[in-house]
This record gives sequence, structure tokens and C-alpha cells, in this order.
Amino acid sequence: MQDPAGFVAAASFGPELVDLALARVVSETGASAGFVYLLPPGEWVLRLAVLSGDSPELIAPWAQVRLTAPVPVADAVRERRLVWLGSQEELARRYPQSALVLPYHLAVAAAPITTDTTVWGGLVLRWPGSHPPQLPPQKRDALLACCHRLGLFLQQAADGDHPVLPEPEPRVVPPLRSRTPEPVRETAAADFAERLPGGCCALNPEGRITFLTSAAADLLGADVPGLLGARPWEALPWLDDPVVEDRYRAAVFSRQPTSFTALRPPDHWLSFHLHPDPSGISVRITPTATAHGPDASEVLHPPPPATPGRATALYHLLHLAATLTEAVGVRDVVDRVADQLLPAFGAQALALMTTQEGRLRIIGYRGYAAELMDRFDALPLTSDTPAVHVLTTGVPSFFATFEDLKRAYPPAVRQDEMGAWAFLPLITSGHPVGSLVLAYARPRPFAPEERAILTSTAGLVAQALDRAHLYDAKHQLAHSLQTALLPQALPHIPGLDVAARYLPSARGIDIGGDFYDLIRLDEATAAAAIGDVQGHNVNAAALMGQVRTAVHATAGAPPGEVLARTNRLLTDLDPGLFTSCLYAHLDLARHRAHLATAGHPPPLLRHPDGHTEVLDLPPGLLLGIDPAADYPTTGIPLPPGAVLALYTDGLVETPGIDLGEAIAGLADQLARAQGQSMDALAETLVHHAQGSASHGDDIALLLIHPHQDGG
Repeated sequence: MQDPAGFVAAASFGPELVDLALARVVSETGASAGFVYLLPPGEWVLRLAVLSGDSPELIAPWAQVRLTAPVPVADAVRERRLVWLGSQEELARRYPQSALVLPYHLAVAAAPITTDTTVWGGLVLRWPGSHPPQLPPQKRDALLACCHRLGLFLQQAADGDHPVLPEPEPRVVPPLRSRTPEPVRETAAADFAERLPGGCCALNPEGRITFLTSAAADLLGADVPGLLGARPWEALPWLDDPVVEDRYRAAVFSRQPTSFTALRPPDHWLSFHLHPDPSGISVRITPTATAHGPDASEVLHPPPPATPGRATALYHLLHLAATLTEAVGVRDVVDRVADQLLPAFGAQALALMTTQEGRLRIIGYRGYAAELMDRFDALPLTSDTPAVHVLTTGVPSFFATFEDLKRAYPPAVRQDEMGAWAFLPLITSGHPVGSLVLAYARPRPFAPEERAILTSTAGLVAQALDRAHLYDAKHQLAHSLQTALLPQALPHIPGLDVAARYLPSARGIDIGGDFYDLIRLDEATAAAAIGDVQGHNVNAAALMGQVRTAVHATAGAPPGEVLARTNRLLTDLDPGLFTSCLYAHLDLARHRAHLATAGHPPPLLRHPDGHTEVLDLPPGLLLGIDPAADYPTTGIPLPPGAVLALYTDGLVETPGIDLGEAIAGLADQLARAQGQSMDALAETLVHHAQGSASHGDDIALLLIHPHQDGG
């Protein structure tokens, strides 16, 4: 792409510039498909905004991606780096869950869309499996240049109070073409196809038939008007088999020819050859005398009667099973279930309920109004309602129409404007623990196979919820213990304004070992400490409590002596864990501070004039390694109006980012955030860290600000 300035200057065109940028980079790199994800302000979920070369239905499982999810685009955005996967084998090795749902030959690149301080989203490009295992420099440059321009445009749009945000449904951008066929050429092509032996048809990227010859219609046993605009596996029941949609997906994702053989009842074997390109798939249909022809990579036998789209349902459920293994907490389970089940089964609304104190409580919903959910929340388990009935009996209920529901439950009143319902028990370890409700806009017959799939799905959801409830209980316990070990409040010290923050890790439920402390020594002196015990478990938390106790017991001694005594205690205990710690003695009368460090990140000092520096303290060994370790003390001026910032590494460490650069960035943020109260400044620094770091570790922050009239 050329003229990035001109690209950004055209911001008045709005989101169309994002569409154009995606189409151009797909064309320039020869990618088979491209996707732009946006990260709305304050959110931790990437949302698919624009795609090219793919169907929204195929990419639906990845329409929303959490930043913590184990998928390429989340890693690229969270770690602010390019992720390249040159083969299916590499995808399976690094992202096994994604490879399980996408068992096709392909290559993928994902890169973050950023400006200096803000992450706006991510760009993903996909190539056929025939792509070389290495990403050529010119394609890499084109991809990164596109990300740079998109970042500039999104920044400019936000600065102009016209931010570009993802819409409820992603926009589809057609691939750029160098020439547009004229009608006369289209007619000639159709005549050419009609003269070929066998049959031909064309599918668009969504799998719908856009063209077919009369010979193809005859072979399929249908008429041309009845097939145009339909998906083959939906229009023809004998093609409603996972093999058909799997071959279609393989052609779309890998952009390589594939084939299968199917039996059109009663005895017509047909061979289907799929030839994909970015605009769709050309299909060659020929009769064959046997189910084992040399070109048949898959053999399709007549399926039992089924609800159309069962292959799509299986596709979504496979993705649901994979994503639920990563779910943590009830809220996470609810979101993942709603994301997958509604598109998988064509439902418009969903509600999840569990038992609490003799009542059925709604723990999550999607597609329903909050007012309606409030009316049904906390129903007694003695209520005569289908949701309670399936819970108490463990037997699912299906109502194809409201009349069916009314016959089973005469008091029922239609309140959700839906046309059909599935009420499913959530059973784990043989015991019902809740109910799952799926609602459909129109009447629905619920064929036996669909009922079986829905019932099995409810069992999968129940197991995930059971694990999630246990997770939440352990998380609450861990949080309570962590809170008890940290100071409940910082002491009031005349002449000092202080603020502290502690944020637990976004990963896992284990207890962290980060701590901070402020100790009043006398009218004119105080001590401050901050540290980080290795590990995230009960042992780390217990050791953190011992370190705090040791620091308190020796506070008032020179900083080097405080750390040396604490170190000897830890080596005597031999916990097998090491601790970083920084201790500061604050002399408010002389406006001085003396500091010593045991392998801890360097503190920051903002001078009264706003100049901010990273304090270069003589390094000391981590606590708990060598009982004879020495901890040098450094004195610094701490005049009124200065700000001393102590923090743990969770505030600055980000995979792929140099630690020195991250600390310098934090110092720059501290320098620019003048005129704020200490509480507001703490929020600013934490927000900066959350915007640029992966938050995979605990964060502790302690700000110390001598008053202008202190002393």
C-alpha cells in the first residue's frame, strides 16, 4: 500500500477505510481470507469487525475472542507481536484446540493493530496449505504496514470523537478483482458449462449455490430454481451429512481441491469434485458406478432422517467442547455456551439456571430482556413450570409450538414472543443441578436426532458449570485469604499522601505472593516495603505473610540490615521459594529516603518539576538464597512534591516486550500524569499497565508523596 498519510487523512469515510485496508492487504499478500478484530475501549474481548474471503457462519466460533484465549489473534494482541503458523502441524503443536476444530491444511499470520500506547485490535490473514512454511519478507511488511495504517486511522477516528467500533454482525468485504466479467462473458461461460459432460455448479463463500447446469440439477434429482440460493446439504436431505460440510470447509480453509462420493437414493452414486478460490467453489458432479472410485476421498452413505444443518451443529459443539475446557468461572461458562449454542441450533434466546436455597436462580442469559428474566428469577422448586420440571425429573421437554406448551402447562402465558422451546436438565454425577432453556423465533419440530444432540449438549454444559462453581468457590476463598494477608488500610502519616493498589492475576485461581506495606516509625520517619514471593499458591501466600512479619519486626533499622535479617530468616526456614523485596526508610524531616533492594524492579522517582527517573539501585540477591548476602543502601532526596513509586513486576512485564522499555514507558506515564491525586495517579498507572501488559501476574503498587508542607 502507498501513501499512508492519504489513507489516514480520508478518515471521513469511516469504517469503509477498514474494509478497504483489509481487501487490499488480502490482495497484496495473496491471502485466501482476512479478518480485522477490534478491541472496544475497556473490554477484554476482541470482536470480529470485518472479514474477506470467508463466510461469517464458518468463522462464527471466533467472532468474539477473549484476550486470554489460546488462539493466535489473542496472543498477537496481548503480547503485541506477530504470530506466524506456517503449517497445520505447527497449528496443532501450538494451538491444539484450534487445530481440533480446523483440521485443514492452512497457514495463518496474526498481528496487533496498535499505536504508541493503545491496542486497537488485530489483523489475521490465512493462506492455503500450499503456502511455504516461512512468511516471505514482502508479505510480512505488507501485513505490518496495514496494521500500522489501521492503528493510525483508528487513533485519529477516536481522537475526533468518531471511534470505529465493531457492529453486531461483522461486515463481509468481497475480494478485490482486477477485472469484472461482462454479461456476455458470463453467458458464454454458462453455455460452455452446459456443454460439458456431467454437471457443474458454483458455491459462494457461504456455501450457497449461485449457478448450476441443468445436467447438475438432473443428477441431484431437483430443479434449478429449487436449488439456487440454497446450501446443498440443506436443500437435499441425502447430502445432510457431516462429510459434505466437512469437505466444503476443507476447500474453503485450505483452498485445495477435495472430493467425496455420495449415494443419492435409491442407487445413484455421484462423485463430487470441489475446486476453491477466493470467490467461491466450483463443483464438478459426475455419476460413478461404485462407492469406491479412485477419486473419492470420502464415501457418504444415506444418513438417517435429521434436522437440516446437523453438520453445522456438530461443528459448533466441537468448538464448544474445546472452549469449555478453558472456561474459568460461571460467567465464563455462560458466555461461551451462549456464543456457541445459539448459532449452532438456530436459537434466538438462551437462559441458564441452577438451584440455590430451594429456588431456581438465573445465572446467565442471552437474547432475553432483563425485565423478563427478573420475573422468572428465583422461582421456588415447587413451581409448576417446565424449567423446574426438567430440573426435578431430569427429563428434557420439547415444545414445537406455544400450543404444545400451553397443553402441558395450562397456566403458561406467552411472554417472550418465541415460537418453540427446549427445556433441558443440567445433570452432573447423576444429579440434576439446573436447567437450560433454548427459545426459537418460529415453531420447530425437534426431530429425534436433534433432541439427542441437545440433551447431550446439556450434559456437557452441566459438567462445565460444576467445575465453574468449584472454581468460583476456590477463587473466593483465595481472594479472602489474600485480602486478609495484605494491609486492610494504610496508616495515616502526617506529611505523606499515599495510595496503594493490588490486582490479582488474570490467570488461574491460585493465591499470589505480592505484597506492600507502609509502617509509621515515629513523628518524622516511616518505612515502606514492597515484594513478590515466587509462585502462586498457598505456600507463596504463607511465605509472604512471614516476610511482612519479618520486615515489621526489624523496621527502623537501616534498609540493608532489614533485608539482611529477613533474608537470614528465610534461609533458615528453607521454604524452597525466593522473594524479591524493596525496603525504603523515609526521613520526612530531612526530606530524604534510603533504599535497599533484593532483586526487585527499580523504583521510580518523579521530582517536583515533573522530571521522572528510574532509580538505579545497587542490586542485591533475592531473599532466601544465601544467608550471607549483602544489601547495599542508597540515599536519595525526597523533597515535598516528589512522588516515589514502588511496584511489582506484574505492572511492567509483558511477553515479547523488553523490560527496560516497559519500565521506561511506566516512568513516562508517571511524568505525564501531573496534577492528579495519589488515588487518581494509581488508577492511571494501573490502567496503563492493563492496556500494555498481559496481566498474567499479580500487580502491587505503592505511591508515596510528601506534602508541600510536610516535615
